[in-house]
Amino acid sequence: MTTPTLGTRARPRHPWRRVFSTGLVLWVLTVVITFWTGNPNLIPTLVLLGSFLVPVTFVVWAFERSDTGELTPTLVFSTFLTGGVLGVLAASVLESYLLHPSPWLFVGVGLIEEAVKLAALAFLTRHLADKSVRDGMILGAAVGFGFAAFESAGYAFTALFTEHGLSLMQVVQTELLRSLLSPLGHGLWTAILGGVLFRASGRHHFTLTYRLLLAYLGVSLLHALWDSMHSIAVLVTLLLTGTPAQFRLLELGWMPRPTAEQADLFTILSWGGLAVVSVVGLLWLLGLWRSASRRPYVPPPGWRISTPPAR
Repeated sequence: MTTPTLGTRARPRHPWRRVFSTGLVLWVLTVVITFWTGNPNLIPTLVLLGSFLVPVTFVVWAFERSDTGELTPTLVFSTFLTGGVLGVLAASVLESYLLHPSPWLFVGVGLIEEAVKLAALAFLTRHLADKSVRDGMILGAAVGFGFAAFESAGYAFTALFTEHGLSLMQVVQTELLRSLLSPLGHGLWTAILGGVLFRASGRHHFTLTYRLLLAYLGVSLLHALWDSMHSIAVLVTLLLTGTPAQFRLLELGWMPRPTAEQADLFTILSWGGLAVVSVVGLLWLLGLWRSASRRPYVPPPGWRISTPPAR
C-alpha cells in the first residue's frame, strides 16, 4: 500500500456527476427566484443554464473515456464551444439561402446541419496526430452537443415571446424537453460521424471514403426523421383513422379537430417514432465504439487530405 503525498488531493472519480448536480441546483434556484421576483435580468441566466447543463455534462462524461493523451480538457471544450458556434452560424446561412418550404425540407435540414458539424469537427481537429475512433466519437459528440446547446438556447429564448406576452413557463418547458432529448440528437449523430471519420484517417491526414459518405447520409436521414416525426405521425394518423369530413376540411385549408382516439394514436406514433430513431442511432454508436478495440488500422482507399501538425 502507498501513502498519498501530503498536500495532494485525489481527483474525483466521476466529475460529470458533480457538474450535473451543481448545474441542476443552480438552474432550479434560477427558475424559483425568477418566478418569485419576476426579474427579467435573470432570463439570460435561466436560458443559458438550462440549455448548456445536459450538453456540458455529457461532454465531461465522454472525456473520461478518451483513448489518447491528445484529448485535453482545453481541446474538448474549445471543440464544444467553437464547433457549436461555427455549426449554428453556417447552418443558419445555408438553410436561409438553400431551403424553402417543401415536403423535403427536413431532409435538407439534416444534410446541411450534419455537413457543417462534420466540417467544423475536421477543421478543429486537423492538428491531431493520433486519430483514434473513440477520440473521434468524443470530439464529434463535443461538436454536436455544442451545436445542440446553442440551438436550444435559441429555442428557449424564442419560447419566451407569446401572443399573451412573456411566458417563463414556456421557457422552462422548452428547456426541460430539449434537455431530456438532447443526448439522442446532435451529439449522437456527430459522434457517429466523428468515429467514422477518424477510423478512415491516419497520422497527419483525413481520408474521405465511401463509408464516411454512407455514414453522413445515414445520420442525415436519422436527423430528418427525428425533425419530421410530428408531421409523419399526423399523416399516418389521418391515413389510418381519418374521416371524409376531416379530409374535406384539409382540402379547404382547415385543420380538423382530432378525436380522442386520434390524439392517443398520434402520441403513440410520435414518441414511438422518436424511440425507434434513437435506438437505431444508439445501436450504431455502440457497434462503432466496440469495434474500435477489435479492428487494426488499415488505410482505406479514398481521398486523402493532409493535416500538418500544429507548430
